[in-house]
Amino acid sequence: MSLTVSPELLHKAEQGPVDNADFIACIRESLPYAWSVVSGLAERAAAGDADFEANEVPPPGEAERGQLLRLLASDAMRAAVEDHFGMRLAFQNCHRVALFKPGADAARAEFASPRAQLLNQSPELVDC
Repeated sequence: MSLTVSPELLHKAEQGPVDNADFIACIRESLPYAWSVVSGLAERAAAGDADFEANEVPPPGEAERGQLLRLLASDAMRAAVEDHFGMRLAFQNCHRVALFKPGADAARAEFASPRAQLLNQSPELVDC
């Protein structure tokens, strides 16, 4: 299961649209490792001059790896997180996640290019 949804939030969803803040809180609570990675990238991006910040540290275990993959594979979660931070997400493998500032389209295109994907491969990432 991707998210742990409280009965209250489930009831809200059954009644109609859900507030983005409630959805973000559910993501943050359900996927704490993934949230810490992305929020850390957002803090570094806000504090620095670079177009983007990227995580290069592999998750400590399979549960954490799964959290990142679930967050990044869900269109709804990914869009909510991007909206929350005002930045765009991209990823190349189970841990190489990047958060791009507005206007960093060229940097994001390079990060998400086939060339960059190929250059990011190594034998250690085969089962990633």
